[in-house]
Amino acid sequence: MDRILVVEDDVAVQKALLRTFESSGFEVTIVSDGATAMNTFTATSPKIVLLDLRLPGKSGQDLCREIRKQSTVPILVLSAASDVVDKVLLLELGADDYVTKPFSPRELLARVRVALRRMTQGVEKQEVFNFGEIQVNFGKMELLRAGQPVPLTPQEFKMLRFFLNNKERVVSRNELLNEVWGYHSYPTTRTVDTHMLRLRQKLEQDPADPVHFRTVHGTGYKFVE
Repeated sequence: MDRILVVEDDVAVQKALLRTFESSGFEVTIVSDGATAMNTFTATSPKIVLLDLRLPGKSGQDLCREIRKQSTVPILVLSAASDVVDKVLLLELGADDYVTKPFSPRELLARVRVALRRMTQGVEKQEVFNFGEIQVNFGKMELLRAGQPVPLTPQEFKMLRFFLNNKERVVSRNELLNEVWGYHSYPTTRTVDTHMLRLRQKLEQDPADPVHFRTVHGTGYKFVE
């Protein structure tokens, strides 16, 4: 039975989430404030975290950052906030998906299952890829450049994996958002360009003239070995 940690202070939302996930076979732990959420996360080792942004004691942004420092567990953000900056910030901090309140319990359940499936597939495959002076092991979440470790965020690993599984194919920004971040519609592609810039800075010899991560103007990007 997969355990979900819900960090949410709205009692009505807590009850709705508890009903939705327990009836679908999940074990649910609920915490109402950010101050105690990290201790609960460590103690319960959940398979996925549902995280509200506006919490008493500690913000959802801070909590997301802390969880991501020690774990690659999927994080789905729940918030009434519709500000695009909040969405981009949370994705850059390592959140896997963002659901705006009010949300459909059925849609949320589907997103949770997708996130868990991606996590399981990533652990089971444990592929090792090599290109140029790069060696990456997705099972261990490790990357070496010329034998030296290079730190990548979980989202950067996901983006890199997608490109390596789609070599030589032109990929649009919207496809990257759908497949890497789990969004079927998103108001901006700026977060894709930001992550691409960071990948180039970390993995290309000359980020201004990339060999592997190429821009296809007017369309998106293409990975070439």
